[in-house]
Parts: sequence; structure tokens; C-alpha cells
Amino acid sequence: MSTHDARFVRPALATLCVASCAALVACGGTVCVSSDGSCGGGNELPSVAVSGTAATGKALASASVNFSCAQGAGGALSDGSGHYSASFNATLPCIITATSGSTTPHSLAFAGGTFNTTPETELMLVYLASQLGTSEASLIAGFPSNALFQQVLANETDVLAAQSAVVANLQQHYAVTLSTPAFLTTPFVVGQGGVDTDLGMLATAGVIDANGLPDPAAVSLLAAAGQAHPVVAGSSP
Repeated sequence: MSTHDARFVRPALATLCVASCAALVACGGTVCVSSDGSCGGGNELPSVAVSGTAATGKALASASVNFSCAQGAGGALSDGSGHYSASFNATLPCIITATSGSTTPHSLAFAGGTFNTTPETELMLVYLASQLGTSEASLIAGFPSNALFQQVLANETDVLAAQSAVVANLQQHYAVTLSTPAFLTTPFVVGQGGVDTDLGMLATAGVIDANGLPDPAAVSLLAAAGQAHPVVAGSSP
């Protein structure tokens, strides 16, 4: 190529490159231009901060609290009041498991913030699992690789509807009135009312057994309720 030709070809190529980059950005893409090869993809998972209280009517002190997420994981140890707090890199949602001896209630987090782990949240997962046509154990085991499970547990509307279903069924079948229907995300301290008072009342009513987990009758109740309101693939936003 002659020097004369190069004067015109190089500006033309630069113009074409700028136009192509602009089109890519306009379509929602990203562009990195570097002369030293320093452009690279950022694969780091976002930072997530979750806190809450693990309790069954009494605090689950020094419980191992694990967060199994759509991508990534985290962990924490609860304090003497059952309170836990963890910051880690993950893609939500996360299934929460608090282990204290043989007592292992489960919960979930669809965002950062307060997400408690109690027998009420255990029943909420039972309900969600039944909506998805499976058991709670299968929901937890299949969650890391099942896109539908992740979709539903990430959907705030679906999760809060399950929370409301737990409240409605417990109040109707056990003749109790819960003071804190938003038991998943309402901060509480063991011994100071709110969610803790409700847990004590549920234990007295027979919803929570001596091991601090939902009584089999309560599990069956919420499983049947979930089966009556199934979630099908693609029905969630």
C-alpha cells in the first residue's frame, strides 16, 4: 500500500471502529478499548449483606448459619441471642440453613437485608416446595442447579405470598393470631416480643415440636396448601 493510500485508509478504519463501538453501546453492550491488552471481563460476584435472628422460641446461640446461593455462598456464626450477620459475594437468592445440634431450620434471602431463620420460615419453604411440585429436601438439594427453583425464590412477590399463606393457614387451623405476619424480614430480639412472642405461642399451640422444628401436622398442612396453589414454569415475573 502506498503512503498516499494509507493516509485515507487509516482514518476510515478509525471512523468505522468508533461507529461500531457506538452501535454496540446503544444496544446495551460494553466496550473496552486498550492498546496494552488490559481489557478483561469482570466475573466477580456482587457483594451481599444479610443479617437476621435464628430462633425457635428460644435463641439458637452459636449456630452455624450457611448461605447457599444461586452463585456463591457464605457463612456466619450466631451470637448468644441467635443474631447473625454475614457479608459475602454471591448471586441471589440464597437458601439459609441454621444448624444448632439436631435443630436445622431453613429460610431464604431474595435480597440483602434482614432475613430470619425460624420454624415459620421453615414452613414457608415447605409451602414453596409444594408449589413447585417437590419436597423441601428436594428443593434445597436441587436449588443450585434448578433455574425454576431459583426464579421463584428470587421473586419477592412469590415469597411474600408464601409467607402470607403460612400465616393464614396457621391462624385458621390452630386458632392463633400472629402479631407479626412479616416474620421473614422483621428484625426481632429473643425475649422482647414480636416474632419471638409468636414463636412461643406457636409452640404452645403445637405447631413447633420439642426439637424446635415444625410439627409433622403443620408440615402436612402447609404442604397441602402449597399443592393447591402450584407455580408452573414461566408463571412468575
